[in-house]
Amino acid sequence: MSKQTILGRVTQLAKANINALLDQAEDPQKMLDQLIRDYTNNISEAEQAVATTIGNLRMLEADHKEDVETAAEWGGKALAASRKADELRAAGSTADADRFDNLAKVALGRQMQSEKEAKTAEPTIAAQTTVVDKLKSGLDSMKNKLTELQAKRDELVARAKTAQAQNTMLDAVKNIDVMDPTSDLNRFEEKVRREEAMALGKQELAASSLDAQFESLDDLGKTSEIETRLAALKQNHAA
Repeated sequence: MSKQTILGRVTQLAKANINALLDQAEDPQKMLDQLIRDYTNNISEAEQAVATTIGNLRMLEADHKEDVETAAEWGGKALAASRKADELRAAGSTADADRFDNLAKVALGRQMQSEKEAKTAEPTIAAQTTVVDKLKSGLDSMKNKLTELQAKRDELVARAKTAQAQNTMLDAVKNIDVMDPTSDLNRFEEKVRREEAMALGKQELAASSLDAQFESLDDLGKTSEIETRLAALKQNHAA
């Protein structure tokens, strides 16, 4: 995966609006779980891409440093050869002086080549440094976003469980309201009262029957006494 592609994905994911995504989701919890998986995978890919890009940058920097050092080294050799040529020319050794001047020219050519390579690499190094900085920033944003996603997911799950518990309770209350057990209690109480009233009625009937029996006994006693007295009167009259 190219660094441009991964940089684009990092930037896009880092700027993602979680709340807007959740508003569009049919099942926010499942979407958050999927987002967390996607973010985790993309962070892993981004880390690999950033590591590769940083490695390439460090290689470019090392090559640039080597070119700069090589240019300085060839510059030193050119200076040494030129001084030697001057010494030989002053001593009258023109042929040897010309040979060292030619060596100085060769060294200067090598110096210029190394300087050119170093200069050519500088814009690439600058661009790569910018890319690495952006990738690092994007990675930090993604990791922060992942933490936010995980917290949002946990919050959502907790809220869903609470809402489910509340709905269960409300459904139970609703069922109690629809099938009010107090109405059954009232009917049972009314039945008991009717049974109690019937018992009272039977008690009154029993009491009335008993009184009537005692009254009949009293009447029977009166009749016997009358008959006894009448018989006594008849007996006295006959005597």
